[in-house]
Amino acid sequence: MKNRAMLIGSVGAGKSTLTNVLLGKEVPAFKTQSLHYCDWIVDTPGEYTENPMFYKNIMATSLEVTHVMYLQDATGDKMIFPPQFSSGIPKLPIGVVTKADHPNAKVAEALEKLKQTLTTGPIVISSAAKGMGMDHIHALAGMNTMDEMKAYAMAQEDGLVVFHDSLYI
Repeated sequence: MKNRAMLIGSVGAGKSTLTNVLLGKEVPAFKTQSLHYCDWIVDTPGEYTENPMFYKNIMATSLEVTHVMYLQDATGDKMIFPPQFSSGIPKLPIGVVTKADHPNAKVAEALEKLKQTLTTGPIVISSAAKGMGMDHIHALAGMNTMDEMKAYAMAQEDGLVVFHDSLYI
C-alpha cells in the first residue's frame, strides 16, 4: 500500500490492537511509548492526543502520512478531541469507533463524538477482536480523495460505515 495512516486516540482506545489486526499480526498489543512505524501504519502514544502540549508531535508526524485515523473508544466516556480537530490536520480523515462489540459499548455516543471531531469524512464502526470493519478501514486507507471515500461510504449497506458532512461545509 502506498498510503500511510497515523492512528491517534486516547490511551487504551485500541490503536495498537487495531494496528496489529490491520497488519495481520498475532501479537499482544503493548503500551506505545513513542511513535511506532510498522508498514503503512504509524501508531502513536495516547498521550499525544490527551495532552495538548503534544499536539505539535501529531502535526509533525502528519507530514509523513496521507491519512489520519481518529479513534474513539465506544466503552469510554471521555471526549479527548477538541471540536473540529481534523480541520487542523490537512490529511484525509477516517473516524474509527473501536470496541463496538463490547457489552458496555455506547456506539451511538462514540459516533457523535467523532462527528464533532471530523469536519467531514467517513466513520467506521469496528471491533478489532472480531474483525468487524477491518475491510472498510483497509479500503478507505487505500483511497486518495475525499470524493472517493464518500462514494465508498455511501455505497456500503452493512451499517458499519457512515459519511459525516459538517454543517459548515
